Amino acid sequence: MRRYRININQISYASVAKLSAALDAGSITALELTKALFERAKSLNDTCKAYIEMFETSALNKAKKLDKIARIGSLHGIPFGLKDLIDVKGRRTTAGSEVLKNNMAKDDAHVVETLENAGANLLGKLNLHEFAYGATGENKLYGTPINVFDHSRLAGGSSSGSAAAVAWGLLPFALGTDTGGSVRVPASLNGLVGLKPTYGKISMRGIIPYCWTLDHVGIIARTVEDAALILDVVGQPDRKKSSPINRHKIKFSEKLNSGNHLSGIRIGIPKGFFFENVDDEILKATHKVIKYLETKGGCLCDVTLPNMDHTRTVSLTIQMPEALSFHMPWLKDRSAAYSSDFLAGLALGQNILAEHYVKCKRMLTNYRDSVDQLFEDVDVIITPSTPIISPKLNCVNITTKGLTEPVGNAVTRFTSFFNMTGHPAITIPSGLHSKGLPMGVQLIGPQFGELSLLTLGKLIEENHDFNIQKPSI
Repeated sequence: MRRYRININQISYASVAKLSAALDAGSITALELTKALFERAKSLNDTCKAYIEMFETSALNKAKKLDKIARIGSLHGIPFGLKDLIDVKGRRTTAGSEVLKNNMAKDDAHVVETLENAGANLLGKLNLHEFAYGATGENKLYGTPINVFDHSRLAGGSSSGSAAAVAWGLLPFALGTDTGGSVRVPASLNGLVGLKPTYGKISMRGIIPYCWTLDHVGIIARTVEDAALILDVVGQPDRKKSSPINRHKIKFSEKLNSGNHLSGIRIGIPKGFFFENVDDEILKATHKVIKYLETKGGCLCDVTLPNMDHTRTVSLTIQMPEALSFHMPWLKDRSAAYSSDFLAGLALGQNILAEHYVKCKRMLTNYRDSVDQLFEDVDVIITPSTPIISPKLNCVNITTKGLTEPVGNAVTRFTSFFNMTGHPAITIPSGLHSKGLPMGVQLIGPQFGELSLLTLGKLIEENHDFNIQKPSI
């Protein structure tokens, strides 16, 4: 006998943890949950452009099977979606491009294997900037995902569909990839939690690469607790890929306990770059979070990060030759199927000399070593997640405090550096801007320091001053 029922509005914006509790209590079945989310997705996807493809028949069938067996964990029966760079056996992986519109995956990606084994239920593939080349999420083939808080603005990218699906209440969580901020940026712009773990923490096996050196798998969810539950599953070592990187076997969700006091945790505040040319309200919200953490026992410390003047050039000098290397086989006979902006980027890769590429790879090592050294003196670093709120659709350049830059550069200005160093980073909402759009703060930790980020993020999340009321749709 069920004690209570939860309605569609509760389902749409419920966290993984709450949905899991409802499934445990018998107040909803996996089939009812899956049906409700498909109903919502089919009514809203023409507007929000989150999905490229829905797997309705297979997901409903799986939900029926999951309801017949005992729950095996917190993700059992929980629906999710994947950025369409991630392979699912027997399904298309389009990468958001005409080039791969008929590309069928032969095997599941590692993250798919782990989620399937945990009983999670895949509802479909999600939209993205073509081949993850861009931070706006604009896609002429499948449409551009839009921001749920203001339909004249971008959801952000490149994991645009992943963020839109969670923000619009179509899914409780989704996976994306993050090469320069492509999980954290759209998560922040949509008032969500976005986690980029340490480089190599989540296996990239079975995922179409953009840039091997910088690519990370990331999580977009509603809460920090949800991010921890998902990381417990997808962060498992990949036994099919021998790598010495992922040896840390922490059960994050079990150890996640913010408590009421930080016990002197050292919080690094970067000088200069990360607090310059920032929207006034975002800056104010970030300082409010910092002040709150200080009242909770945090010890504030100034830190000096490496010079940022040439970091974007370094990143692009690595990105474009690696992208060109991967796409070269298709360029011979499918070049007409690529978008003009991605072709222009690949052309740039042809003009980068090997000596420049090698020099920039060495600079990455220097960047990583410098940041590693900072974490001898602090436990976490805090910055705004983005210097601006979500940009308008079709925006090309944006000016912030006198600095004019391409919109993609603007939204990733504070995130891309930590793809080069490989340190874990998370974005957490810090409040709503006067224009009705979300703002976020970014926490960066030492290598494999995800637990510290999750713990501190949960403490921030528990302060209602930083919570964001979900919009009415």
